Amino acid sequence: MTRSLAQEQLLRAPYLKPRLGSDEPLIVLCSFLSRADNSPLQERRRGDGHVLDAQGQVIADPAADSAANAFEGNPNLNFEKWGEYWRKVHGVRFTYAEEPDDRSLERLQRYDQFHRFAAGPTQTNTPPYSAPVNDSGHLFPTVIGHIAPYRRPRWDGIAYLNFFSLEDISVVLANERVRRKILPEDRVIFRDIAPVLARQYILLPSASGDDAVTLVKVHVRRADLSRAGFQDWWLHEHADSVLAQPDTPHLVKRYVQLHNIGPTEAGQPFFHPETSGIDGVTLMAFASLNDLEDFLQSDSQHVISDSEATMTAAGMTEYWT
Repeated sequence: MTRSLAQEQLLRAPYLKPRLGSDEPLIVLCSFLSRADNSPLQERRRGDGHVLDAQGQVIADPAADSAANAFEGNPNLNFEKWGEYWRKVHGVRFTYAEEPDDRSLERLQRYDQFHRFAAGPTQTNTPPYSAPVNDSGHLFPTVIGHIAPYRRPRWDGIAYLNFFSLEDISVVLANERVRRKILPEDRVIFRDIAPVLARQYILLPSASGDDAVTLVKVHVRRADLSRAGFQDWWLHEHADSVLAQPDTPHLVKRYVQLHNIGPTEAGQPFFHPETSGIDGVTLMAFASLNDLEDFLQSDSQHVISDSEATMTAAGMTEYWT
């Protein structure tokens, strides 16, 4: 790269400058993201002011004319282009300080992008995988008519930002550069941004900080439980059960709980109708997709799932890779 081009500032281990830590959990802004595509409005929610045309105007119906999409008008390329742009362009723009005296990014302790991997396990299609066969156990001579419909998760990725305090979030996101140049970009490339303001508990720290695969799991408590009661059980009982499983130390590289401390009422900062009901998010990292699939088929995972089922709302647990 020539000197005339901006260098990427990598706000993740091992590139982040080491700082003294503490025993206090970090504050995390965990933003669930969907790409600016041409899905019908009844299939995927669209955030206010998002999905724009070439004139910067909101597209009334993204499904009516896919070519009008300012980000990418070819639906066949949209998903791939979005993943590339988010990582290779948007991430670099977000961490680029235009002015030499702009120290706002020093308040950001970590910035990761979690890109949903369509080939990875989800709660609707998880290992062991099985071949479609007829009543005699034989393969169909053609796959036509036997291809199951794709059940897409609600989100395409997560922006994972770590801070020491709530004040630090304001310093970073209220920065003039972010307000004038990054937030307008968000309206072009993201269909929706749904934040979860969380307190982070790292139960199993990563040895390397560059784990390849992460299982994202969303938890919603039972209706008869309070959020505080669920989170207390989740941290002090369930976490012990997860760590005690024999497959955890062999396969899991990092285990994190994000406890939602955000608002539950509209009009408050960081409120979003799609994520305000989430009580917690599990981030569980693995060295490879094979390790994740092995873990999901293990007796350890059965114990973990049974434990979660006792305290979470039926049918509300969602996970993807």
